[in-house]
Amino acid sequence: MLSRAIKSSSASAASTVRYFSTSRAMFIESGSNIGRDSFHEKERAQENVYIRKQEEAQLKKLKEKLEEQKKTIENLEEELKNHKSK
Repeated sequence: MLSRAIKSSSASAASTVRYFSTSRAMFIESGSNIGRDSFHEKERAQENVYIRKQEEAQLKKLKEKLEEQKKTIENLEEELKNHKSK
């Protein structure tokens, strides 16, 4: 008997449930994603610029080291030629 009372009360509760549209909530939610996406894109672009500058600085240092090594090699080759000619 108790189970019948629970079933009948849940049936009446189900009939009083109000349905509503979620399209507005979905529209607002998708609109807020656009803002987040643009923020993430801007943040990603700033990170890319920072990384690019760091890589350019590293490349510049490496090129300077390469030039120093080339000069060292030239000097050593000159010394080698001088020792061979003696």
